[in-house]
Amino acid sequence: MAKKKGLGRGITNFIEDSEKVEEILKDSKKEDLLNISLDKITPNKEQARKFFDEKKLLELSESIKEYGILQPLVLRKDGDSFLIIAGERRYRAAKKAGLKEVPALIKEVSKEDADKISLIENIQRQDLNPIEEAIGYKSVMKEYDLTQEELSQAVGKSRQYIGNTIRILKLDERVIKFLEEGSLTTSHAKILLSIKDKEKQYIEALRIIESGSSVKDTEYRINKKRDKKEKKLDIFLEDARRNLSDILGTKVEFKGNGKIKKIEIEYYSEEDLSRICETILRSED
Repeated sequence: MAKKKGLGRGITNFIEDSEKVEEILKDSKKEDLLNISLDKITPNKEQARKFFDEKKLLELSESIKEYGILQPLVLRKDGDSFLIIAGERRYRAAKKAGLKEVPALIKEVSKEDADKISLIENIQRQDLNPIEEAIGYKSVMKEYDLTQEELSQAVGKSRQYIGNTIRILKLDERVIKFLEEGSLTTSHAKILLSIKDKEKQYIEALRIIESGSSVKDTEYRINKKRDKKEKKLDIFLEDARRNLSDILGTKVEFKGNGKIKKIEIEYYSEEDLSRICETILRSED
């Protein structure tokens, strides 16, 4: 899959272009402002923001009722309608306030510049929640066929930070909801990733929220549980190894990590191997 044309000049140039995109948004005159009907405005489906705090939207809505929209939306003509480049939160609050139209700047930008504006809106805003940020990174990587390393260079974050942020999307859906609402921190979420069972993830997330457990306490609690489980497993394996050694009359070791493991049985001569084989086969009779 070839990289999208918008980033064809390379990541370094793209970083420099970020400043040019900001200039595009700011380079407007008063006469450029138009009042656009809300019915003709469509949110951008590629927008990273999926969760809008209802309380804050209502607060903004009340402010709009009293003072109007202080910062115009930035739109792009899309057939008979207009696509939001910047300002979806203002758009939603304006609808709640009962406005029929809003002040907007219509930008006649190329698809390439529109893509860059969208990318900056998606992943470089400070007010995205962790899930929105993760969705933004993932969608940009897919859209432009970027590696984590290339994206990390473009946005000035470490590759590890990008990878860990995207991994959050693997959490249980209920835990993801807590993150979107702000009930759970990103640091807590990253610790919860070490719990593979999603039901247990959710239960632990509830416990963190209800108890107000700190990140340090949560990490200690989860690691303690894991150590206890591993200790039980080690006792079982050691007992099994010792029993096999006694039955076979030779040294036995369990080896390997992950899904594939091995049993290693030592023998010291052909006669010794024959004896061990006879012992094993006799046990199957």
